[in-house]
Amino acid sequence: MAEARLRSPLGRALGLGSAKEGVAHWWAQRVSAVALVPLGLWFCACLISLAGADRLDLEAWLHGPIAAILMMLTIGAVFYHGALGLQVVIEDYAPSEGTKIAGIVVVKLVALLLAVAGIFSVLKLAFGA
Repeated sequence: MAEARLRSPLGRALGLGSAKEGVAHWWAQRVSAVALVPLGLWFCACLISLAGADRLDLEAWLHGPIAAILMMLTIGAVFYHGALGLQVVIEDYAPSEGTKIAGIVVVKLVALLLAVAGIFSVLKLAFGA
């Protein structure tokens, strides 16, 4: 009942409540974080095993389908999770609606561009060119 007193008169009259849009974003952050745990452990183990390797060793390692696929999944998950996190920061601290929208668009475009560049690099190393 206290919640009804905190809402504006117009909000009470129109019956407008929470849009419930944040739940999907929250779940996406949690799912991507859980996916990054095994991918991150795998990536760290690979970095340790490839310490001191040259480009030819890296290409040979990425020629295997498992390594290439897991690397592309790691790249995608990292940039997706990062974009979701930065979106929350922008939504919380942007001074105006225009700045908020512009910031979110820029973050999503940069994350997409970097993920595509990373995946392209993995494919180029995996298939040689």
